[in-house]
Amino acid sequence: MTEQDPRPQFHFTAEAGWINDPLGLTWKDGKYHLFYQYVPGRDTWASNCHWGHATSSDLVSWSEKGIALAPGDGDDGIWSGSIATDTTGRSKLFYTSVQEPGIGIGTIRSATPEDNTWNRWTKGPTVLSAPNLGVVAYRDPFVFRDGNKWRMFVGAGLEGGIGAAISYSSRDMDSWELDGIAAQRPGSERPGSERDRSSEMDQAWTGTMWECPQLFEIDGAHVLVTSVWEDDVLHYVAYGVGSYSDGVFTARAWKQLTYGSGYYAPSFFRDKDGKPSLIFWIRGVISPDRKWASALSIPHTLTLENDTLIATPHQDLAAYAVPENHAGDDPESVEIMWVGGADFTWISGERTAIDFKAGEKTVATIRHAGNSLILDLPDNAAFKDVRIPLPHGERIRAIIDQGVLEISTRGGMVAAPLPFLEGPLLLSATGLLQPAQFKTLKRPSDASVAGLVSASPKGLPR
Repeated sequence: MTEQDPRPQFHFTAEAGWINDPLGLTWKDGKYHLFYQYVPGRDTWASNCHWGHATSSDLVSWSEKGIALAPGDGDDGIWSGSIATDTTGRSKLFYTSVQEPGIGIGTIRSATPEDNTWNRWTKGPTVLSAPNLGVVAYRDPFVFRDGNKWRMFVGAGLEGGIGAAISYSSRDMDSWELDGIAAQRPGSERPGSERDRSSEMDQAWTGTMWECPQLFEIDGAHVLVTSVWEDDVLHYVAYGVGSYSDGVFTARAWKQLTYGSGYYAPSFFRDKDGKPSLIFWIRGVISPDRKWASALSIPHTLTLENDTLIATPHQDLAAYAVPENHAGDDPESVEIMWVGGADFTWISGERTAIDFKAGEKTVATIRHAGNSLILDLPDNAAFKDVRIPLPHGERIRAIIDQGVLEISTRGGMVAAPLPFLEGPLLLSATGLLQPAQFKTLKRPSDASVAGLVSASPKGLPR
C-alpha cells in the first residue's frame, strides 16, 4: 500500500480489476496456491470471469501470479469450482463453464496444470451437464475424496424454489456417474414458517439456489456450507450440521454463519497442518480510484461446538501482530489511536459500546443490546444495524485493515468495508467486562508508518 495506491495490507486484492469467489486453496510444495474469480479491467462483476492465481507461504502475504484460466475454447465465462489431488500427486481442476445467454445453467469442465507452478492450466473436456431433475440453476463443482472414490457436489436450484446439491461419483476423476440429490431444502422454509415451527431443527433460511455447496467432516460431524441465493440476490453463508453417507447429507440443524452483506462464497480448504478452514469473498471493498474491487478475507480456522460452527482468524496472522500496552486504571474502557492494521479482542458486556473515528468523523460503531452484537456504519446504508445473535459475556475479535473490518464471534461473523484513511484511527471502548487485548498488525516494511500512536484508559489528548 502507498498513498497513491491505498489498499488492505492483510487481505488479498488484485492489482487491478474485479475479484469474487476464492477457489481451490491448496498447500503444495511449501506454499499455498489460491485461485479466485477475476474480471480484468473492471470494477464491477461481468459474466466473462477468469481464474486468477496467487501464492503465499503463510496465508497472509500473497503474490499475484496472473491468469490461470481464461474464457475461450467454448467458454464465455470460467466460473467457480475446485481442485482435487490424488495420492500420486495428479491434480485436476473442475470449473463451471457458462455460455451466453443461458449463464444460469452451466456445464462442468476440467483442466490440468501445464507444469508444477500451477500458473497455467490446459482445458479438458466437458465432464457433466445438468441432469433431468428439474434443474433451473447449476454451477460450482466441489470435489473431495469419499472412501475409495471421488465425490462431486454441484450447486443447484430446482423447480419449485428448492436449493440443492447434486451428487456424482467417480473412480478416476475422469468419468462421473450421477448419484442423485445429496441434499435439498425448499426456499419456503423460512424461520417462523409452519413447517419450521413443527421441526426440531434449529433453522436458518437457505434460499432457492445453493451456490458453492461444500461438505467436510469436523469434530466427528459433517458440515455442509452453502451460500444463500434467491432471484439474483446474494444473501449470506449458511450451514447444515448432520451426517453423511454414500453421497447423501442429512442435516439435523441449519444455521446462519455470516451476517450482513459482506461475506459470501467461502471456499473450504485444509491448511498445511490439516486444520479445516474457510476463506471468504468480501463484497463492497473498492479502491478510491476504482482501479480494483473486492477483497478476500483473512482465512479462518473452523471448530464445531454443540453443532455450532465457529470461525477464528487463522494463526498465521499472529506473525504480523505486535501486542501493545494500553493498560490503565479502568479495565472497562480504553481509547487507542493507531495507524495501519489491528487485532482487537474484548469480552462484551450489556452496555459495551465501541466507536471507530477518523478525526471527528465516526466510521463504525459496535454495541451490545440485549442478545445481539450490532455493527453500524453511519455512511453505508448496506451496513445499518447489522445484528449477530450473541449474549453478552462472549469473547469477540475484530481484525481492522485499511478498507476492511472483520468481526468473529461464537454467534457468527460479519465483514464490512471501511473508508480508506490518510491518518490514524481512534478506537474508543466502554462497558468492557475485562481488559481488552490490542495488537497492531505490521509488515516488516511498515515499521516507520504503522503502529500505536497513543493509548489511554481515560481519554486521549486532542
